[in-house]
Amino acid sequence: MKVLTDVIGVLNDYMWSYILIVLLIGLGLLFSLRSRFVQFRYFGEMFRVLTDKSTISADGKRGISSFQAFTISTASRVGTGNLAGVASAIAAGGPGAVFWMWLIALLGGASSFMESTLAQIYKIKDEDGFRGGPAYYMERGLKKRWMGILFAIVITFCYGLVFNSVQANTISIAMDEGFAISRWMIGLILAALTGIIIFGGLKRIAHVTQIVVPVMAVLYIILAIFVLAKHIGELPSMFSLIFEHAFGIRQFVGGGIGAALMMGIKRGLFSNEAGMGSAPNAAATAAVSHPVKQGLIQTLGVFTDTIIICTATAFMILLSGAYTDGPKGPQGIALTQAALSTHVGSWATLFVAVAIFLFAFSSVIGNYYYGETNIEFIKNSKVGIFVYRIAVIGMVYFGSVVEFGVVWSLADLFMGIMAIINLIAVTMLAKVALAALKDYRAQRKAGKDPVFYSDSIPGLTGIDAWDKKPQQQRKVQ
Repeated sequence: MKVLTDVIGVLNDYMWSYILIVLLIGLGLLFSLRSRFVQFRYFGEMFRVLTDKSTISADGKRGISSFQAFTISTASRVGTGNLAGVASAIAAGGPGAVFWMWLIALLGGASSFMESTLAQIYKIKDEDGFRGGPAYYMERGLKKRWMGILFAIVITFCYGLVFNSVQANTISIAMDEGFAISRWMIGLILAALTGIIIFGGLKRIAHVTQIVVPVMAVLYIILAIFVLAKHIGELPSMFSLIFEHAFGIRQFVGGGIGAALMMGIKRGLFSNEAGMGSAPNAAATAAVSHPVKQGLIQTLGVFTDTIIICTATAFMILLSGAYTDGPKGPQGIALTQAALSTHVGSWATLFVAVAIFLFAFSSVIGNYYYGETNIEFIKNSKVGIFVYRIAVIGMVYFGSVVEFGVVWSLADLFMGIMAIINLIAVTMLAKVALAALKDYRAQRKAGKDPVFYSDSIPGLTGIDAWDKKPQQQRKVQ
């Protein structure tokens, strides 16, 4: 196991140091410039389209609502990365990692918009409504099915198996710390609950996440607000600490900036998934009248995840001082529990155990769906889906009992591979997403509720779900 971990570590160091930092920051900036910073200019519009309750798209096909698609993708985003991932980034990279986490979210908002808009444009119809994602726009937009199959295999292994083992690992550690329940027992409980939900289908996933995600996020943010209010006088020095460690001369000489940059981007991407190619799988399931609507909603998910929830965790850890022991001190979820205990007492350990259960288990549900829709892309096989479901349940149990470092190293490796493949495809199809944004902008300026159809972008091919003439457009109230 140690040899495997060492090999994975070398691959991760090379990929994240020389490839992904350039891709994530460079393309995030490029997409921001080309879209005229859509992630900021349309911030208010994101909330307007989020409240659109219609589940019937422009061609009359019924699907899940925009809000349900938003919660499925947020269920995957909001999880271990927000509590354990942020803690591990600060422990290994110092306070400066928080700044780089913010940067990757702000620039990544544009990448998220592009990939989710493309997922909507190239989605296809199925018996549940719609499905799609990077594999589909690689096949239909780029005419490269081989690339779609490669991505489908990687995301299925990454999300359905590796990431779910990370979520289960964090739950079991937190529950062991909080309630002294053995990790193997937690593994059995998690495996059973996972089986009950994933054999119930997408509609059950949507209903579960629609309830769980908002509740768990609100409760956690309330606690964070309480802690920040309690330490309001210390906030200026905390911000100073973050920027000093992100850009300070002493940190530059000692190599601290490199560690902060690396860990901030790694854990930022793990948490908000901007550009990784995961959220588009959920974005494609929504029934909306225009692809840009769901692109905006998924961009809002990036901000919700990193700028609000990750930042809340980071502030509580920094204000506690529990991170100062670095790699020798508490790691992952144990650091978050220690920080909260400092602020509100020993009961916080129990609260975090419950919170991480809700956060991470909802991620297991969202992660599962990403694998299922990509297996269907390769081949629509009931036997294949059944085998996949059994494998997911098995990996949930495996993650519950295995060592902390193994699952996180595997997660870093596979999400890096995913991001590289997806970002190449998004870059090649960027003009299509930008054309859709131009069409949306023109309709909004005309006072219409934007509607998209196959002729909206001249020369567009590979379209399945936008092949009918638009319904009568209505004035925006």
